[in-house]
Amino acid sequence: MDQADFHYYEPSKGHGLRHNPFNAIIAPRPIGWISSRNAAGRLNLAPYSFFNAFLYDPPIIGFSSISWKDTVKNVSETREFVWNLVTMDLGERMNVTATPLDHGVSEFEAAGLTPIPGRHVAVPRVGESRAAMECKVVEVSQLANARGEKVEGWFVLGEVVAVYIDKTLIEDGVYNTALARPILRAGRGGDYLEVRTENMFEMKRPAGSSKPEFHGT
Repeated sequence: MDQADFHYYEPSKGHGLRHNPFNAIIAPRPIGWISSRNAAGRLNLAPYSFFNAFLYDPPIIGFSSISWKDTVKNVSETREFVWNLVTMDLGERMNVTATPLDHGVSEFEAAGLTPIPGRHVAVPRVGESRAAMECKVVEVSQLANARGEKVEGWFVLGEVVAVYIDKTLIEDGVYNTALARPILRAGRGGDYLEVRTENMFEMKRPAGSSKPEFHGT
């Protein structure tokens, strides 16, 4: 392709499109549906579109927030949180938990979700979610730009200390991602994608490119 075939822009000077393409290009992205509590015991549940896994051993996951929201404040205080899998059947209720609510109003109650007490953290998971991970906070840091100037963004990393999986999603000892029908963020204000069995394919990894104990055989 010739250079003229590309739309080129420098973020600091604007993208020149009707909608910022950044989060539509880096897509699809798993949803960080994070439950937390503050030091006083008040619960919070919110979705984050900047979320992913970062390490196998120990297992570490993380999310970022574009402002100092309740979740970041909570995990900074208690050093704990739970990630909950968002599936197609929970999409609408996940969306409800993104609604700004009056102080003291529970997102669990507003979305009709069941808080199930954690085993290793004092934070509940979403009972209706088919997979969840209890986490202990490793790091909470404010992001900075290339000049070293602090920006309105915070990054949270957590070590996974307990995992819950709906047994119907496990086949012959292997977790089947598509069976859960997870949904992922795909950019713009409200674009999502659903993972389905017919859309999955396998690509064999080159020998020596990974550790078998992590990826299986």
